[in-house]
Amino acid sequence: MSTMDEVVDGWLKHRLVINDLLELVEDEDIHFKPWDGAYTLGELAVHIVTAMDMFVKTVSNGKFTPPQVEKDYKTVSDVREIVKKYTEMSKREIKGLTKTQITSEVAFNTDRAPGSYWLSNAIDHEIHHKGQLFTYVRIIGAKELPFFMKHPNELK
Repeated sequence: MSTMDEVVDGWLKHRLVINDLLELVEDEDIHFKPWDGAYTLGELAVHIVTAMDMFVKTVSNGKFTPPQVEKDYKTVSDVREIVKKYTEMSKREIKGLTKTQITSEVAFNTDRAPGSYWLSNAIDHEIHHKGQLFTYVRIIGAKELPFFMKHPNELK
């Protein structure tokens, strides 16, 4: 198994829980937001996956690559499909990263750091927002939530 395969496996242990959380959501819940100015539940799920895509493409391209805009969803099923699409895209892109892309410095906002830093930052960003998604799903009434990450045998 290559290093990038290991990175993907570690990341997927977190990403796939988003699918489990979205299984607990009804269509009307995608518009829920806990405070004014917060993401809606649907926006939060979409932000998680498009931000990861942005980070990975930034590392791959060696320069900041803006996130894709995904606003064309009306149901939780639509949101699940967006998550599925971006999961597959990011998985392929991460596995395809080269040592040069991982070690080369990339400018992002006002910082410059190796691609490995931005990839690690992307995973941490996703975990942070996944925690928020857990809170949203609990607030909308879910009683039993999934474990915060998949076990190794669940990736097979």
